[in-house]
Amino acid sequence: MQTQLKKIIILGGGSAGWMTAAALGKILSKHPCDIQVIESEEIGTVGVGEATIPQIQLFNDLIGLDEDTFLKRTQGTFKLGIQFQNWRKPGHSYYHAFGEVGKNMEGVHFYQYWLKMRQQGKAAPLDEYTLSSLACNEKRYMRPFEAGNSPLSNIAYAFHFDAGLYAKFLREVAESHGVQRTEGKVTEVRQHPDGSIQSLILENGNEHDADFFIDCSGFRALLIEQTLKTGYEDWRHWLPCDRAVTAPSSLTETPWPFTRAAAQQAGWQWRIPLQHRVGNGHVYCSEFMTDEEAENTLRLNIEGDLLADPRQIRFVTGKRNKFWHKNCLAVGLSGGFMEPLESTSLHLVQVAISKFFSYFPFQQPCQSDIDQYNAEMDFEFTRIRDFLILHYHVTEREDTEFWRYCKHMPIPDTLQEKIDHFKANGRISRFNNELFNDLSWFEVMYGQGLRPEGYHALADIFPEEELARRLEGIQRVVRKSVDYMPGHAEFIAKTCAANRD
Repeated sequence: MQTQLKKIIILGGGSAGWMTAAALGKILSKHPCDIQVIESEEIGTVGVGEATIPQIQLFNDLIGLDEDTFLKRTQGTFKLGIQFQNWRKPGHSYYHAFGEVGKNMEGVHFYQYWLKMRQQGKAAPLDEYTLSSLACNEKRYMRPFEAGNSPLSNIAYAFHFDAGLYAKFLREVAESHGVQRTEGKVTEVRQHPDGSIQSLILENGNEHDADFFIDCSGFRALLIEQTLKTGYEDWRHWLPCDRAVTAPSSLTETPWPFTRAAAQQAGWQWRIPLQHRVGNGHVYCSEFMTDEEAENTLRLNIEGDLLADPRQIRFVTGKRNKFWHKNCLAVGLSGGFMEPLESTSLHLVQVAISKFFSYFPFQQPCQSDIDQYNAEMDFEFTRIRDFLILHYHVTEREDTEFWRYCKHMPIPDTLQEKIDHFKANGRISRFNNELFNDLSWFEVMYGQGLRPEGYHALADIFPEEELARRLEGIQRVVRKSVDYMPGHAEFIAKTCAANRD
């Protein structure tokens, strides 16, 4: 008989630690397994991950969060997509919007019909058929509701929120399920003869042992790397940005329902509106820009007053060679870092947790389970990596040394295959349920300036006159649906406005 886990220690708090603790606390509440979080208030967290993707709703539902309460507690706003400014070329802008684009017909994706008509100059811009893009432009938002065949039935959305407040809220959820928190810094990690982790020694001399350890210690990776030395795969040759400078600023207008990512001379700058402030950050490559230049760029492009001094963060985009090794699992930044261009950081925490439940171990973990978990996490990271590289590589920009490097750098074969496939007839293959679907790839590929030579053969099934009428009808329905939506700020005020006390 296998022996059940009796105790799990999570090292580190922040979003990753408390997401993990809240999920474990909820799922294991009926099992005799103690969960302990060890963290130190003296050790700060990165805490800049304020934008998410729609999958975050699945996690919040898993741990039983009421959405309005969650948004009130975290000063949250809604997100319908990302606006990319100056990526294809200076002055150009496009949306990677959540949800549907047009309406699929006869088993063929709408964008294939749109490609055919657009190539002939007979279709409006893609945004005119995309509810989320138009709603972003007009700062409108509402939750989906049962509206029949209307786009209003299928509004996909995510959130912006204060990551520090989210972690605090999750701690309350975790503790309500019996999770215990211990304050302290780890000074020593003791190991069993087989190399697995036995216990953690804190500054006060107390020793804490467990059957299993989850490393949420951030970039330090105290357990998975400093102790178990699993190694790290560096992707800076494909994603060269390695630093960020961040600062909050005051609101100067009502919050809009999208993240703004504006390309700069050697990287890009985000702008994320919350209910009480705006989150700002400049991601850049230190090889092409100094820290002082990066901070000056951030300051120059901030609207409103700075609410805190700018903060520098250094990182290496890539992933751990092993996310799970022996009796230790890396979750969050200890497992790898994907720059926040497509708001995937918290999603990767969520994936790590859900896959851990799929392979939840006994006291003696099964090596084949560990190997399978690592293979699946490798896949998640590498496919997101390719999607991020796409933004940098497919560009018309050659106005700075940084952009010339990105445009002409070699890229992974997996990404080159996707680009080549799209160039022929606009086809996009989604492999093994990778995170970003064909619509996401299409919006970014086309937005970045990639143009296919043709379109899907079945897009010719309708006579052009009929297809033109159908596109016009879809455009009218999308326009009418957006007109029905209230303002984003108005919706927040009525449903989930944070307490201003």
